[in-house]
Amino acid sequence: MALNGIQIFKLTPKKNCKECGCPTCMAFAMKVAQGAMQIEQCPHMSDEALASLSEATAPPMKTIKIGTGEGEFTLGGETVLFRHEKTFVSKTRYAVALCTDMSDAEVEAKLAEIPTVDYERIGERMHVELVYVNCGESADAAAYTALVEKAKGLGRTLILGCSDPEIAKAALEVCKDGKPVLNGANASNYEAMNAVATEAGVVLGVSGNDINELYDTVAALEKLGNKNLVLDTTGADVKETFKNTVLVRRAALKDQDRTFGYPSLVNLVKLAKGDKHLQAAYASLFTMKYGSIVVMEQMTYAEALPLFGLRQNVFTDPQKPMKVEPGIYPLNGADENSLVVTTVDFALTYFVVSGELERSGVPLNLVINDAGGLSVLTSWAAGKFSGTSIANYIKENVEPKVKCRKLVIPGKVAVLKGDLESKLPGWEIIVGPREAVQLVKFLKDMQA
Repeated sequence: MALNGIQIFKLTPKKNCKECGCPTCMAFAMKVAQGAMQIEQCPHMSDEALASLSEATAPPMKTIKIGTGEGEFTLGGETVLFRHEKTFVSKTRYAVALCTDMSDAEVEAKLAEIPTVDYERIGERMHVELVYVNCGESADAAAYTALVEKAKGLGRTLILGCSDPEIAKAALEVCKDGKPVLNGANASNYEAMNAVATEAGVVLGVSGNDINELYDTVAALEKLGNKNLVLDTTGADVKETFKNTVLVRRAALKDQDRTFGYPSLVNLVKLAKGDKHLQAAYASLFTMKYGSIVVMEQMTYAEALPLFGLRQNVFTDPQKPMKVEPGIYPLNGADENSLVVTTVDFALTYFVVSGELERSGVPLNLVINDAGGLSVLTSWAAGKFSGTSIANYIKENVEPKVKCRKLVIPGKVAVLKGDLESKLPGWEIIVGPREAVQLVKFLKDMQA
């Protein structure tokens, strides 16, 4: 049987191949071609055929891993250009830059600022994942290694921006166990940098003066046997950078040119030049088009909120709704005697409703129970946000913790009022407004 031009095994007249888990070997081969099964699941494959076919059926963009432990991240592995075609695989990772050209005070301030961005949103940790340590032109091995040591103390995965093989080698001695990225190979030094990266067992970042030089350098590195690469697509300005980044992605996914089949790195420090507003705009742009790593001069909490929210929207499976964790969320300094308000666990509904509740200033306990990640009316129609489900959650999780017996339900499911009154004796069921924007006036009127 041939798949992608490779002879993988001889078709035999088996009616039920238990090892393959499919009716015939032909059906198994078709499932492999469609991506429904892994070729390794077939026991009849020779090692040679397995190796050849695994490479032929791998995603056109290679999957690269960097870091270790909690700091291990997957880059690349993408198969489509647009999110509506199929879910993106590996989300953009954000790095904050340090440089040997900075003063000691600037470095210390940056090191103190990086950990302040660390919070959770819809079950996902939002934090600065990478630190880019750049080697200035006048720096020596001792100065650069000292800065790398300081950055390593943050416990984040590092990217070493260094094109001097000897300096890079010295820096890797103190951080190679953390599997950093060594970003510094180019047309003039790729052989020496390849030797340093290969010896340390780390990913090598490659750049070029233009897209053609980048292509040729990557091809030369592949001839040396190195396919553990990240492509630095940063150009002279944002227009060239955007063109490079999109061309690399298109060449790999549309043209099936595996020479460009690697994740990309975009360095906004070179593009935004200290303008934080421009940096925010560029970071949003390359989150969508198609930076695997985006390097920034800084990231404060205010800058992180919209950027991480955008990333979460872009890299979430559109067929799986974003849900918040069921529980009791005290707002505005609420305690056990505060009013109880409930809504569904659909993330968009939660953020809209909780925002209006906070704006009201009224202390209350927002109760979220499992409604399947659907909106109010959809979950009610599906039977997931019903009198029974709400009452059971209130009895099991709210009554032991909250003394107040007033419950506000969404106005769109006012029909549940009677059912809840019968299932929750002792509770006053209050029908709230139909739209979240009306909650502020509604709650203030209740208080009055």
